[in-house]
Amino acid sequence: MSKPVQARFNRRQTLQTMGLGLIASLPLLATGTRAQAANSDITFDELYGKVSVLGLEFSEKVKQLNGRKIAMRGFMAPPLKAEAQFFVLTEIPMSICPFCSTDSDWPDNIVVVYLGEKQTFTQPSQTIEVRGKLEMGSWTDPETGFVSLLRIRQAEYATV
Repeated sequence: MSKPVQARFNRRQTLQTMGLGLIASLPLLATGTRAQAANSDITFDELYGKVSVLGLEFSEKVKQLNGRKIAMRGFMAPPLKAEAQFFVLTEIPMSICPFCSTDSDWPDNIVVVYLGEKQTFTQPSQTIEVRGKLEMGSWTDPETGFVSLLRIRQAEYATV
């Protein structure tokens, strides 16, 4: 009969094992549950419940997340001017800004992002993740006249 094999860990292996457990639980520590963390992410496909002759209708998810911090991935449309405090997040890379004259012309695959602090703009082909507070409803920026249906305010972004 063979002797049982004892598991032997050195200090490095023990720290790595403990570290992996801690890393895996970070979303739990930050938000309480992984489900809560996942629910705060939203995609372009989840923005609107339906499109009718009366226009776009916000999805239930957007209604629930209105006023809450969210994360969203997309592409930065070229800004209207270099020193702008906002940009348009698009579902697909664009070479020109999809500026809309009224909210009835609002495309269903863009969201306006108002930065909390100025950041350097990225290339239109670079995927970014934006984090900030979701705001829904028609609003006209008094400074630029830009009309939007959806906005992410107090935002920051990073390339992914």
